[in-house]
Amino acid sequence: MTVNQISIFLENKYGKLSEILALLAKEQIRIIAATVADTSEYGILRIIVSDPQKAYKILKENNVSANLTDVLAIVTSSGAGSFADTLSCFTKAGISIEYMYCFSIREKAILILRTNNRESAREVIRRQNMEYICENDLINL
Repeated sequence: MTVNQISIFLENKYGKLSEILALLAKEQIRIIAATVADTSEYGILRIIVSDPQKAYKILKENNVSANLTDVLAIVTSSGAGSFADTLSCFTKAGISIEYMYCFSIREKAILILRTNNRESAREVIRRQNMEYICENDLINL
């Protein structure tokens, strides 16, 4: 139900994102999903990768500010309205979505999300019989 995500704090300078991606590419680490949020001073790159422990170690060895966190990975349809339907279950349970990003594979979509209460979110997933994906499954996509 959870996968490891790496959050990387980047200076908002030309070439910084490329440097990070090159570090991972050099070690044959595949990026499965990614999103970037930015402000005027810094950005946060959030990635799901093929080997999160190795990627985290490489980043730290190269003095990159990074954190490993668990996020939820929910499988849903990529059809119109499916994201809204899925997220409404959390809203009805009083659970806030801190951030979300997604990617699609054919007619399915994987929602990666972090909530303000992971245990309550897990209960919603179980109660609603939502399909979810674990790290090994995600890595093998």
